[in-house]
Amino acid sequence: MSSGRLEAFSDGVLAVIITIMVLEIKAPEGGDLEALRPLIPELLSYLLSFSLIAVYWNNHHHLLRATQTISSEVMWANMHLLFWLSLVPVATNWIGNHPHQPWPAATLGIISMMAGVAYFVLSRLIIAANRGTGIEEALGGDTKGVASLVFYGAGVGLAFLHPYLAYGCYTAVFVMWFIPDRRLSR
Repeated sequence: MSSGRLEAFSDGVLAVIITIMVLEIKAPEGGDLEALRPLIPELLSYLLSFSLIAVYWNNHHHLLRATQTISSEVMWANMHLLFWLSLVPVATNWIGNHPHQPWPAATLGIISMMAGVAYFVLSRLIIAANRGTGIEEALGGDTKGVASLVFYGAGVGLAFLHPYLAYGCYTAVFVMWFIPDRRLSR
C-alpha cells in the first residue's frame, strides 16, 4: 500500500470526526447575539477539539509524506490512532454539556493522551518499516510529543481540581504544536 492511500483514508476519517463535532452544535434559539450565550461552552469545546484534530491531521500528513514503505504494522497502528481520535466528538459533546464537571474534562485528556501514545507508536513503526531512508534521523527525539503527553496527563489530574486547569493544559499543547514540527520538512 502506498502512503498516499493510507493518508487519504485517514483524511476521510478525520473529516468525518470534525463533521460529527460541528453537527452536534445546534443553532441558537433566538436571532440576536444574546442567543449565542448558551452555546459558548459548546463552541469553546468544539474549538479545543477541532484544534486537537488539526494538530494530528497536520503532523500525520507530514509523517506519511516522508514515508516510503507502509507495513501491516503501520496500517494497524494508524487504525489505533484513528480509534482514539474518533472518540473526540463524544468528549467534545460531553464537555459542551457539562463544562464545569471534572470527568468530561479528564476524558478529553485521557483520549488525547492515548492518541499521543498511538501517534508515537505509529511513528516508531514507520521508522522500523523505512530503515535506511533517513526518516529515523528526521524523527529523532520527540521532545514536543513527550511534552504533549506530560501536559495531557497533567490536565487529567488537574481536571479534578478545576476543569479549566485541564482545558489550559490542553490549550498549551495546541499552542506548542501551532508552531509546525519542522523535523519532517527537512
